[in-house]
Amino acid sequence: MIDSAKTARLAIWALTPRGAELAGKITGILPNADLYLSQKCGNRGYDGHIFIMSTGIVIRVLAPLILHKTIDPAVVVMDEVGRHVISLLAGHIGGANQLTKQLAAMIQADPVITTATDINQVPAIDVLAAKRHLTIENPTAIRNVSMALLKGEKIFLHDPYNLMIDALPRKSLVTGRQKVSGVDFDPPGVFIDDIVVGLPPRVLVLRPGTLVAGIGCNRNTPMPEMRNLLLKTLKKNKLSINSLTCIASVNIKKDEKGLLALGKLLKLPILFFERKELGHVINIQNPSAMVEKHIGVKSVCEAAAILAAQNGELAVPKQTSPNVTVAIARKTFTSSV
Repeated sequence: MIDSAKTARLAIWALTPRGAELAGKITGILPNADLYLSQKCGNRGYDGHIFIMSTGIVIRVLAPLILHKTIDPAVVVMDEVGRHVISLLAGHIGGANQLTKQLAAMIQADPVITTATDINQVPAIDVLAAKRHLTIENPTAIRNVSMALLKGEKIFLHDPYNLMIDALPRKSLVTGRQKVSGVDFDPPGVFIDDIVVGLPPRVLVLRPGTLVAGIGCNRNTPMPEMRNLLLKTLKKNKLSINSLTCIASVNIKKDEKGLLALGKLLKLPILFFERKELGHVINIQNPSAMVEKHIGVKSVCEAAAILAAQNGELAVPKQTSPNVTVAIARKTFTSSV
């Protein structure tokens, strides 16, 4: 999501001489913007795209490339005279609405924003989720919550970490019925937690980054065995992989190919701890004499998980397969909002 036009990586596209002139003015203000004229092609990986040309041209060019509003980059369209700045695509999560406002202020143009929540001054649940670093697990449910807020209807909120309650209209919230086991939720609603329960499809599920996985393994263990035990452990204990923030292990595993491949596959960072650090961890539930004999500490997976969770609680003690151990810890989580 784009927080600031001056720090986001942007591509500016123009077709006409006047458009190029305006684009040059904008690139002089935005240090991270690249300018592309006529047939010149740009690289992928931009946070947003600014097109100085007809809206119709942009729609025809981009139509085959549009994937989903949760992953599309921001797309803003401007006329070559600089009268209007239009938020065209990915207004919320992509940040096109915010980029539109910022660009309009820079060149004294009129911002054109058409998303219903914005024009009715209703909180956009997907924007709030992005700002609070919550993973949207079922994006199709966004519209149900947004529509309820637009209509002034009640929505149920399960928010044990108090990540969203301050940002939603109190008059719209019902928070008393939070019986998770047994699923006492009536749609629409918002469920913010790392636990997996059966919920109606109209309930928006948001995953906070509360979990870490500690992993120990024998040398040269294949990545699939690590992956399978980790996924099995999460599923068995009804924990969402979308709340997993990192993997942790002992520093002698820094070159373990299977472990590095697992981090890459899951797009998770791996934290490696010194054996001395692991040895100081208390609340180990399953110490191992064999591990202590070979590497000098009583625990790898449990101790690493607790450390990576900033001395949080051990949510799932050591689980094993022939060559791998896995433990899950939950961070002591407090809202930073």
